[in-house]
Amino acid sequence: MKSRTYNIGQNLRSLTLVVMLLAASPVTNVWGQDPTPAAETATPAPAAKELTLLEMVRLGGWTMWFLGICSIAGVSLIVYNGIRVRAIRMLNPAVVSQIAADLGNLDIESAKSHCLASPCMITNIIYAGLERVTENELRLPSIEKGMEEASVEEIGHALVPINYISAAAVTAPMFGLLGTVSGMISAFRGMAVGGMGRPELLADNISEALITTATGLIVGIPCMVAYLFFKNRLTSIIASLNRQLGNLQEILTVAVKRYQADQRSRE
Repeated sequence: MKSRTYNIGQNLRSLTLVVMLLAASPVTNVWGQDPTPAAETATPAPAAKELTLLEMVRLGGWTMWFLGICSIAGVSLIVYNGIRVRAIRMLNPAVVSQIAADLGNLDIESAKSHCLASPCMITNIIYAGLERVTENELRLPSIEKGMEEASVEEIGHALVPINYISAAAVTAPMFGLLGTVSGMISAFRGMAVGGMGRPELLADNISEALITTATGLIVGIPCMVAYLFFKNRLTSIIASLNRQLGNLQEILTVAVKRYQADQRSRE
């Protein structure tokens, strides 16, 4: 029993001595590694180079020219519709009030002259209806039909520049995707020819190819928002237009009935 106790105590002393020797020795020396810290030997990664706008255009390739055209067209159309698609410009309430007074007095020529002096959407429609009036006859259904036909034409003309914004919004991302596909083809073609010896070049080519997609979205998203904005504004203007045309037709109908009643009373 004493021998067993002695062996256990001797083993514990030996194990303690080994642990103390290991603790006193550097870990890197035990495993045969370089004692230099990893932080000192690691080579710092090069800082990413910031791309300027001109460099991005150059790296994007030939599709960047078409994206530039889409961006210029989109901005121009947004400014044009911002100036043009306004209720005060298309409906011109001051002139409409003068035309309403003329129609109430059955002064058709004065109403037509006001329409010609201030051309806009609503005055063009009113003039188209008043052109159906002849010297000997004033037919209300004919006037209403003429206004209806002219309103369809005027609304169609007003929608054309707004639809062009939608075309720019759809076309720009397509050109961006085309540029990306073209760049990816070039990148994989270069990998097939040169192998995978330098994968960083492949990653660089792919990042350059994605520039066109990002540019297409940057151009397309504002154009789509502008398209929806101007379309909703035009829809509101058309609703007001129909209401005002209905009021003018009612004023003209009442004036005609009053005139006919006066004629019958005189007879």
